[in-house]
Amino acid sequence: MVRDGYFYGIALLLVGGALRFFTGLWAWAIIPVLLALFFLWFFRDPNRTVPQGEGLIVSPADGKVTDVLRVTTPDGEWLRLSIFLSVFNVHVNRSPIAGRLREVVYRKGLYINAMDPASAEKNEQNKAVVEADTGYTVTFTQIAGLLARRIVFRPKPGDHLERGQRVGLIKFGSRVDVLVPGIAELHVKKGDRVKGGSSILATMPRVDATPEFEEAFAESLA
Repeated sequence: MVRDGYFYGIALLLVGGALRFFTGLWAWAIIPVLLALFFLWFFRDPNRTVPQGEGLIVSPADGKVTDVLRVTTPDGEWLRLSIFLSVFNVHVNRSPIAGRLREVVYRKGLYINAMDPASAEKNEQNKAVVEADTGYTVTFTQIAGLLARRIVFRPKPGDHLERGQRVGLIKFGSRVDVLVPGIAELHVKKGDRVKGGSSILATMPRVDATPEFEEAFAESLA
């Protein structure tokens, strides 16, 4: 369980106990006790089996894939996957690949419903760029939602991350956007449900497989 769960859970249990003691009525303790149980459940942090293999990109979050788009930026062509986390999902976030954390950019913003496409541009968010040993990068962005009021991200730029490693969380409903190189082979589609650290989103081809793959890979990084 994430440490925050114990903080909220124990505090609310103490409030419930105090209300029971001073009023002599269990009815007064029901709401704080129920809230305590909710927070203990919400901040759960189950172990996950991280798939092993070359070029695998796993989901950084639990939730539902709500969008899959091919986008073009000054850095090349990318596939953008949006994952929506409801209050019922595990909210611990994980690194999608193994590699060096090249950049972390936090930006303040609004708290629009995470299902709204505008949330990707306007909401509070934290962008992390991880560079694999083979040279490609994967970017994942934690985006606050309507209820989320805090984004947690613990690693620092320069740290080496393992695939599926816990890196932080978003408190309450939220969204995570993932940018993978346009050459990647997708394993999910819109509407699929994924689990952080264990569901494979995409696979990067071997750059030495064929001359065509090598050329396409180089172009995707250009």
